[in-house]
Amino acid sequence: MIRLTRLNHVPLVLNSDLIEHIDVTPDTVITLTTGQILRVRESAEEVVERIVEFRRRVFAAPEEPAVPPQLPEELD
Repeated sequence: MIRLTRLNHVPLVLNSDLIEHIDVTPDTVITLTTGQILRVRESAEEVVERIVEFRRRVFAAPEEPAVPPQLPEELD
């Protein structure tokens, strides 16, 4: 999900998987796979950057724990 701003300054959160294409006319016009059209304040380049950053976070390798778990001591 990426955060964008409608032309009337209302924020929205968009599922970027639904984007079919982005036009610049000069507004940024996003057409979704559902046929819905959104006009946003961000440039097409900004939208693409936010999508790339979102997908990097989603598909990144999990971080290593700060302290490795300790194994139980052997019983005598």
